[in-house]
Amino acid sequence: MELPPEAGLDPQGECREILESLLQPLALAHSGAIIDELLDEFGSLPAILAAEPTLLHDCLPEDGQVVDFLVAMRVAMLHSLRTRLGQSPILSSSEALTNYLFAAMAYNTVEHLRVLFLNSTNRLLRDEVMARGTVNQAPLYPREILKRALEVGATALIVVHNHPSGDPTPCQADVKATAHLVAAARTLDIAVHDHLIVARTGWRSLRAEGLI
Repeated sequence: MELPPEAGLDPQGECREILESLLQPLALAHSGAIIDELLDEFGSLPAILAAEPTLLHDCLPEDGQVVDFLVAMRVAMLHSLRTRLGQSPILSSSEALTNYLFAAMAYNTVEHLRVLFLNSTNRLLRDEVMARGTVNQAPLYPREILKRALEVGATALIVVHNHPSGDPTPCQADVKATAHLVAAARTLDIAVHDHLIVARTGWRSLRAEGLI
């Protein structure tokens, strides 16, 4: 699914306004320069909030207070979205799930493989990043995923990874790795509901595209 274009928006201008409002309580004399540095380095507010703390510190080496504040903002945002996600059974196409995954993963600069472990009523048991990779690959190891599923008592999974390129189109390696996981999970009576790919421009479901 592609994200719809929003006519008339000025993304940089809107990001700047929001950052100004966020930093205002810190009463920083040089907040304008900080915002310039952040936008020059990361390009947008979503990318800033997705940035690793080490990258934020590299960008703002003398403004640890701002870095801590931005990291806390991200933690609070993800907690809020994850809490909403846990309030009802999870469907791979639900708005709550895709909002959470987009916020958590779409702007990561390397691939992350995340697994949502579900119980028999499709409620969330665990949400774990199982692997971190490179700009174009994150390993998917069925044995490790299924071992963890048995440890937490999961009966179903949703696998997710991001594409830093911005294109959520699945590649053949994604399809092949998912097929191996589905086959191995079947022997343990564990369902793989979907494998989702998220990126800055949108998301794709392998199940919806008939690839599972």
